[in-house]
Amino acid sequence: MSDIAIKAENISKAYQLGEFSTGTLSHDLERVWAKIRGKEDPFLKIGETNDRTKKSESNIVWSLKDINFEIKQGDAVGIIGRNGAGKSTLLKILSKVTSPTTGRLTGRGRIASLLEVGTGFHPELTGRENIYLNGAILGMRKAEIKRQFDQIVDFSGVERYIDTPVKRYSSGMYVRLAFAVAAHLESEILIVDEVLAVGDAEFQKKCLGKMGEVSKGEGRTVLFVSHNMAAISTLCNEGLLMKNGEVVDYGKCEFIIDKYISTDTSNVGLLLENDIKLSRSNDNLRFKKIALIGKNGPSTSFGINEDIVLELEYAVVNYATMVVPTIHLLNKYGDCLLASFNADSANLGKDVFFGLRQDVGTYVVSCIIPRFFLNDAQFSINAFLSPDISFTNMTEAREVIGFEVNETGEMRKEYNNTWIGQVRPRLAWETKKLS
Repeated sequence: MSDIAIKAENISKAYQLGEFSTGTLSHDLERVWAKIRGKEDPFLKIGETNDRTKKSESNIVWSLKDINFEIKQGDAVGIIGRNGAGKSTLLKILSKVTSPTTGRLTGRGRIASLLEVGTGFHPELTGRENIYLNGAILGMRKAEIKRQFDQIVDFSGVERYIDTPVKRYSSGMYVRLAFAVAAHLESEILIVDEVLAVGDAEFQKKCLGKMGEVSKGEGRTVLFVSHNMAAISTLCNEGLLMKNGEVVDYGKCEFIIDKYISTDTSNVGLLLENDIKLSRSNDNLRFKKIALIGKNGPSTSFGINEDIVLELEYAVVNYATMVVPTIHLLNKYGDCLLASFNADSANLGKDVFFGLRQDVGTYVVSCIIPRFFLNDAQFSINAFLSPDISFTNMTEAREVIGFEVNETGEMRKEYNNTWIGQVRPRLAWETKKLS
């Protein structure tokens, strides 16, 4: 237990939706009587899992449910999950901002947390006064704060305004000073939520460097929530994946990021005939299935380092015909990035009709969007079945299926801002000394 910084045992947190009471006096009395006897709230038994996609049937929701993990001293842990997974609630419990409904949390050492912009700051006090106030809240002596004061101010970059009330600070200045205080005061555990998104690119890089120094250089424990997988992979050696208020997995950061990316967010990346919305149709050519397939099967969420297989299954219904299966790859604005079709290249340039002549039956054709080709962004697919290269009288499904490509951090360890462009191929660079 000596090297365990934080241990969570069956941590759960329930919230009351809507009204603060149970809605009736008799239920409130039942709840109070249970509390007096040291029993569990009887209405927690009907609480629901924290799933934002479903309509609630109960007015009690488990924001967290049976959370168990151990974090070793000196580990940098990235807490990953979609919006509403329970990440911020977990950090609030770890920071003792709120208490769990059930379960037990044990830890070693003082905790410095930055959960929101200006956490622990008083708007009427100056930056200087807030540094001392925040340090006192974290349990630091005045001499400790004074020793670190110049470093905090220098790191924050707000020296000119240090004697100005923080209510006059911009959100960027607020988060600069708040992070500087949390990172420099001598706590054993540093907890940081997604507040770094407020800062500019230069400051974000500075913060990540400081957190790396805190974890790897000083041996302090860091818990970091972010949707930026490049930042997570750069900073963290361990990862905690959450979904609907529960821990899905805990382990090495690369494995957890890969698992997070492969967790589908919308559908399973597979559309059958009845799900395919057509813009126009040819009675002889019919889509049977459209699928996007990654290393873990059909999906709409892929890593930047993952091949994406686009599969079109179609039927020639009434009579033999030429078929030219075609796709357009679109960005999130609907701009076409590329068009590709499957046809008989031997006939190209000749005065003959070209295509794949096919009898009545069902066929499948596939193509690969290679890894390290698309940038991390959202994309969609137009799919066509044409009886000739003129692309008239065809079956057409526009923006029929969408997907996202996610950052894994594999290509950009030190650069954590938005990478411009629609494509991001891994090019081979060569450097030669000329003189």
